[in-house]
Amino acid sequence: MKATGVIVEHNPFHNGHFYHIRESRKITDADVIIAVMSGNFLQRGEPALVDKWTRAEMALKAGVDLVIELPYVFATAQASDFARGSVTILEAMGCDNLCFGSEEGSIEPFTNTYKLISTHQETYQNRIKQYMKLGYSYPKAMNEAYDSITKNANVDVVDLSKPNNILGYHYVEAAYRMNARISPITIQRIIADFHDDVDQNQSIASATGIRKAIFDHGSIEAMTNFMPKTSLEHLFQWRESVGVFGSWQHFWPLVRFTIIRSSLKELASYTEVTEGIEHLILDAAKKSETFEKFMSLVKSKRYTWTRIQRMLTHIYTGFTWEELHAHPTPTYLRILGMTHNGQKYLNEKKKSLSLPLVSRVAATKDSLLELDIRATDLYHLGLKHLENEQQIGLDYQKPPIII
Repeated sequence: MKATGVIVEHNPFHNGHFYHIRESRKITDADVIIAVMSGNFLQRGEPALVDKWTRAEMALKAGVDLVIELPYVFATAQASDFARGSVTILEAMGCDNLCFGSEEGSIEPFTNTYKLISTHQETYQNRIKQYMKLGYSYPKAMNEAYDSITKNANVDVVDLSKPNNILGYHYVEAAYRMNARISPITIQRIIADFHDDVDQNQSIASATGIRKAIFDHGSIEAMTNFMPKTSLEHLFQWRESVGVFGSWQHFWPLVRFTIIRSSLKELASYTEVTEGIEHLILDAAKKSETFEKFMSLVKSKRYTWTRIQRMLTHIYTGFTWEELHAHPTPTYLRILGMTHNGQKYLNEKKKSLSLPLVSRVAATKDSLLELDIRATDLYHLGLKHLENEQQIGLDYQKPPIII
């Protein structure tokens, strides 16, 4: 069976994702679509709108055949590490292709860009450092260094000011550096850009726009135009059973408590907390009743909104630099769910997979997996409120979903 991999968050699964899955299957002539999906905390440093099992089931009901969890270490990492972890898993699953959406829409500029940067790697890294010394954030410094290297290029290169192009470049980079068998392909993102608000005259909106509309207006009903019916049903069920959607606004009291009870030394031990910013984080938390107030005090030219959110994620989950350095690569394949077609693929390929499969958490001892379990428990604890007792230990209780 021919397998195509996709790298997703599906936060939540919408019509643009449905288009991506359908086109990925069509252009690669795939028998199976395998999604590596972030768990309960995401790459931009946010708690997911709904948990990983709900999002996995949305995907399985809309065309995905297998959903494999991207471990917390990589799901909440900067783009290059997020990509490396994701591509490693899809390669281990035996995928023939990786198909990602991009603003570019053509794979050649990505491969040209990788080869160009590889040829000028030392100059590129030195220029990033120079721009960061001027107070630029890492993404801004990287973009300035990239522009300086590519401005006289005689081949088509990719526009790395676009968010999906950035991730796509890192997917291609990871595949090349790993000398992977998997072949990257890209399809054009259509209609909605990453940060666009929802437009009721269209049928596709970004996940960012959908989440913003839900939080601003409190209405799932208004999302009917933008999501498959099955995805909408899951959001209704979640609202009925849990009562709240994942957001930093809801988690903030627990995050604030964690910051204030920590020493400066403890804060500095958490992943992504660097350059003495723990002093500002502690001071701002003491002054901030709300998440928005905290972010207004901490965000700067050097520290982007996303970078600060990732710091908060790691502080909340207790994820340290030591733990990060202890887990340089994925060590297992955690199955969140599958269709019968996905089961057929696993039965055919399971002896040739290059990482062990995990379907029962209780039967597996792995320190990387323990971080996922901790993150799941803290995610559901953060959703706890007076009218709803959230369970702890769900990773041990929930078997893979079968559709």
